[in-house]
Amino acid sequence: MQTLRPARSGAPLLSVEGLSKRFDLDDAVLPWAKGRSVQAVDNISFEIAPGETLGLVGESGCGKSTLGRLVLRLIEPDAGLVALDGELVTGASKRRLKALRRHMQIVFQNPFGSLNARMSVGEAIAEPLLAFGVGTREDRGEAARRLLALVGLDPAHAGRYPHEFSGGQRQRIAIARAIALEPALVVCDEAVSALDVSVQAQILNLLKDLKARLGMAYLFISHDLAVVRHVSDRVAVMYLGSIVEIADADRLFAAPKHPYTAALLASVPAETPSDRKQAAPLEGQVPSPIDLPPGCRFAGRCPRAMPHCHEDRPALRSIAPDHKVACHLYA
Repeated sequence: MQTLRPARSGAPLLSVEGLSKRFDLDDAVLPWAKGRSVQAVDNISFEIAPGETLGLVGESGCGKSTLGRLVLRLIEPDAGLVALDGELVTGASKRRLKALRRHMQIVFQNPFGSLNARMSVGEAIAEPLLAFGVGTREDRGEAARRLLALVGLDPAHAGRYPHEFSGGQRQRIAIARAIALEPALVVCDEAVSALDVSVQAQILNLLKDLKARLGMAYLFISHDLAVVRHVSDRVAVMYLGSIVEIADADRLFAAPKHPYTAALLASVPAETPSDRKQAAPLEGQVPSPIDLPPGCRFAGRCPRAMPHCHEDRPALRSIAPDHKVACHLYA
């Protein structure tokens, strides 16, 4: 199988610049919403290096999954650019986009919903190979069995159907399908959140092992901070459609700078009292994404807010090597 050419020395594998997406509300369902919309993703920029895992964390509804789909152009952005190894994904023709998608895949949250119940797991895993005309039917069948073994399943079960497997096994099958074309980038969209804790650990270890073997990069989307810390090289924190902090994982978990990041980390149960993180409690309600306030979107809940926080929106700026924060405290 062919893989994407290696990224240029020192160049990012994935580049995202000013990515935005707004969804118009359906006034047939919500009569009061006529002419109104939700800003799901707002002017987001980041990079992922070859072989790197960038964790993307934030509360439910902050736009994480939408961002992941925008990166793959499963959803068309309203503005912004996405480039894979220097080649634009946004604006690419349908023919070229199909070629690019060979090098970027996704693992969804619900493995049962993402697998065709009428296809054997061997057929499901081989489907990407068929779509790109890779090998003969026999070659694809052999590749499917090899991939099943790679993700820790019995190759002899290639003829079975999704309902014959457990949730964790189905997610292994979904991962096998995602790596069938040896992509350079895999978006993991809450890939373990539907699984039991013990199974989560197995799948996370599998993803780390596959990364080491195949050299893939991950955009790992999750609301679970412990999971993100386990797998990520760097972490980006989202709040209401924007990235408020992005840094090396160890640095961010040890010394978060944005008040929202600090509050998130303080909410995680500690193993011992000495490990408990201290942060000022949050007050107020999360603003409506339909009617976002001016200035910093976190200002109404921030214990350290200043008057101009409610008026001027802070830009995401560097405060240290590989550490950016969108907060007026670091202006």
